[in-house]
Amino acid sequence: MKVMNLLENLEFHNRNPYAEPLYVDSEGRVLRFTLKPGESIREHQGHDSPFYVVVLRGTGVFAGGDGKEQKLGPDSLVIFGPHESHHVRAGKEELVFVGFLHGAEGNVTGMVGGKLGREQKS
Repeated sequence: MKVMNLLENLEFHNRNPYAEPLYVDSEGRVLRFTLKPGESIREHQGHDSPFYVVVLRGTGVFAGGDGKEQKLGPDSLVIFGPHESHHVRAGKEELVFVGFLHGAEGNVTGMVGGKLGREQKS
């Protein structure tokens, strides 16, 4: 079993949102995103996998392939379909969310990485 507090040791970058790999293996990825107030992740197309998002702290505007924006906060679950375009913009406070990709292209069999993966190896 691997365990991690998702709101500890948050890292925010000065100019851009930050996507920190928490755990990566051949089955998928867990990424923690941190955005400062007003920062955004530009529209981009998703992976071969659905992208599951859980908002942990703050509020943000999330939009999927239909372009419809929704303001969401803590305890919200967002699901973007495979290859679905999406974008995110933080509100007036820091936004922290976790994204889960299952079977995402580019994961290497036998390799374990990310913050939690490194900590568990020690």
